[in-house]
Amino acid sequence: MKAGLGNFLWKISVALYLIANGVLGLSKGGDFAIIFRSVFRSNVDILVVIAGVIALVAGVAVLLEMFNIKLSFLDTLILIVAIIWAVYVVLGIISWVISGFDSFWYVLQRLAVHVMVLSSLLIASKKFG
Repeated sequence: MKAGLGNFLWKISVALYLIANGVLGLSKGGDFAIIFRSVFRSNVDILVVIAGVIALVAGVAVLLEMFNIKLSFLDTLILIVAIIWAVYVVLGIISWVISGFDSFWYVLQRLAVHVMVLSSLLIASKKFG
């Protein structure tokens, strides 16, 4: 915890968010279901489950990185998840545009959370942080 309490709590919160969304995604719910259903307007259960697995892996990877557990592929895994999360953020923006900017503040809040998660993944990857 050499970076300070704020950094520690930030990474814990992002890891818990990713793990929770991963579990919800595996049950075909959560933020992934909201975004994918608003973009594709069809049965997207398989995409939601795939995104759930990715989020679960990312959450565990962030936890491992936090506690300085050295795995040769961890940095690459976090970077791959960050790239996938960036695509997810873009889909969120597309969803927002498609929905006609209904509930502006709610959507802006959700977008901000996803950008925070993306930035945390980029920081955890050490390639950008």
